[in-house]
Amino acid sequence: MEPGAANFFKVILQNFDVLAGPVLGLVYPLYASIRAIETKSQVDDQQWLTYWVLHSMLTLFELTFAKALQWIPLWPYAKLVVVCWLSCFNGAAYVYEQYLRPLMVNQQNVNVWYVPKGKDPLNKREDIITAAEKYIQEHGTGELQYMLDHAELNSRNGSSYYGYAEEYEY
Repeated sequence: MEPGAANFFKVILQNFDVLAGPVLGLVYPLYASIRAIETKSQVDDQQWLTYWVLHSMLTLFELTFAKALQWIPLWPYAKLVVVCWLSCFNGAAYVYEQYLRPLMVNQQNVNVWYVPKGKDPLNKREDIITAAEKYIQEHGTGELQYMLDHAELNSRNGSSYYGYAEEYEY
């Protein structure tokens, strides 16, 4: 092998992350996203939409901690592996199904109308009126009206779950 060709391959290997990163992280996902838009399947839409969200989060992380990441010599290669897994091996769909979807689908309503178990200095338990007055002082009457309207809407829709915490006494 000629010295010029050897130097060329050496430069390519030393800068593999710089060359492969945009191809695996931007060009291929862009092409696959356009193809996903043209299909009727929602599975590929979910994969690529999730990919772009995760890619954006990774980019924000990298921009935020750029000074610290420059001291980690393997960071560019670790990022390349993560981006490759997210795009080429449907890692984005996996992250969505295992982590993001459970957070979004299983959201629980928390009702702020409870009387805390704690006692006041005179050893009297707080009653609902005291809790309501504290809530109005902290959040205002507009928030109270919004919460009451929301509770009424839930009762009309047949929802019997109000989100009361079981460890509190009413």
